[in-house]
Amino acid sequence: MKLRPLHDRVIVKRIESETKTASGIVIPDNAAEKPDQGEVLAVGPGKKNDKGELSPMSVKVGDRVLFGKYSGQTVKVDGDELLVMKEDDLFAVVEK
Repeated sequence: MKLRPLHDRVIVKRIESETKTASGIVIPDNAAEKPDQGEVLAVGPGKKNDKGELSPMSVKVGDRVLFGKYSGQTVKVDGDELLVMKEDDLFAVVEK
């Protein structure tokens, strides 16, 4: 199944953080915090402004983005946990 986001929404897959500290301590799953970084899998066409013109999205597929801990709506697709969120919920694009 493929998802095609509407309007100014994006589909993001969380990037899992390390489960081991630098000193070698393993962090159990129930104690680890949800990561606040992800990879953009799909983007919508954009949002319409007051004049009815389409404003293009500022993120693209493959971008690594930062978002709030509780941002977006979680959905499960083919066993993967994905986030659907508005572009406004994204904080930044991580440059490589």
